[in-house]
Amino acid sequence: MEDDRPKEAPDLTLEKLGKQDLYTMSVGDLRARIESLKTEVARCEAAIASRNDTRSAADKLFRF
Repeated sequence: MEDDRPKEAPDLTLEKLGKQDLYTMSVGDLRARIESLKTEVARCEAAIASRNDTRSAADKLFRF
Protein backbone atom coordinates (compact mmCIF):
# COMPACT_ATOMS: atom_id res chain seq x y z
CA MET A 1 0.00 0.00 0.00
CA GLU A 2 1.36 3.42 -0.96
CA ASP A 3 1.83 6.28 1.45
CA ASP A 4 -0.74 9.00 0.62
CA ARG A 5 0.90 11.68 2.75
CA PRO A 6 2.21 14.69 0.81
CA LYS A 7 5.86 14.37 -0.09
CA GLU A 8 8.13 17.04 1.37
CA ALA A 9 9.90 19.24 -1.14
CA PRO A 10 13.68 18.82 -1.14
CA ASP A 11 15.64 21.37 0.88
CA LEU A 12 17.41 23.51 -1.72
CA THR A 13 19.35 25.82 0.59
CA LEU A 14 22.89 26.24 -0.68
CA GLU A 15 24.39 24.97 2.54
CA LYS A 16 22.66 21.63 2.17
CA LEU A 17 22.76 21.19 -1.61
CA GLY A 18 26.23 19.71 -1.72
CA LYS A 19 25.46 17.25 1.05
CA GLN A 20 22.26 15.75 -0.34
CA ASP A 21 22.30 12.20 -1.61
CA LEU A 22 21.20 12.53 -5.23
CA TYR A 23 20.62 8.81 -5.51
CA THR A 24 17.56 9.01 -3.27
CA MET A 25 15.94 11.83 -5.27
CA SER A 26 13.38 11.22 -7.98
CA VAL A 27 13.94 12.38 -11.54
CA GLY A 28 11.30 15.06 -10.98
CA ASP A 29 13.07 16.30 -7.86
CA LEU A 30 16.39 16.38 -9.72
CA ARG A 31 14.85 18.37 -12.58
CA ALA A 32 13.31 20.82 -10.11
CA ARG A 33 16.70 21.17 -8.43
CA ILE A 34 18.39 21.89 -11.77
CA GLU A 35 15.79 24.53 -12.67
CA SER A 36 16.19 26.20 -9.28
CA LEU A 37 19.95 26.27 -9.70
CA LYS A 38 19.69 27.66 -13.25
CA THR A 39 17.40 30.42 -11.99
CA GLU A 40 19.83 31.29 -9.20
CA VAL A 41 22.81 31.31 -11.59
CA ALA A 42 20.94 33.67 -13.93
CA ARG A 43 20.10 35.94 -10.99
CA CYS A 44 23.75 36.04 -9.93
CA GLU A 45 24.91 36.74 -13.49
CA ALA A 46 22.41 39.62 -13.75
CA ALA A 47 23.72 41.08 -10.49
CA ILE A 48 27.30 40.86 -11.78
CA ALA A 49 26.33 42.53 -15.07
CA SER A 50 24.54 45.30 -13.19
CA ARG A 51 27.57 45.95 -11.01
CA ASN A 52 29.86 45.98 -14.05
CA ASP A 53 27.57 48.47 -15.80
CA THR A 54 27.55 50.71 -12.72
CA ARG A 55 31.32 50.53 -12.45
CA SER A 56 31.75 51.31 -16.14
CA ALA A 57 29.45 54.33 -15.87
CA ALA A 58 31.35 55.59 -12.82
CA ASP A 59 34.69 55.14 -14.58
CA LYS A 60 33.43 57.18 -17.57
CA LEU A 61 32.14 59.92 -15.29
CA PHE A 62 35.43 60.34 -13.44
CA ARG A 63 37.76 59.88 -16.41
CA PHE A 64 39.81 63.01 -17.05
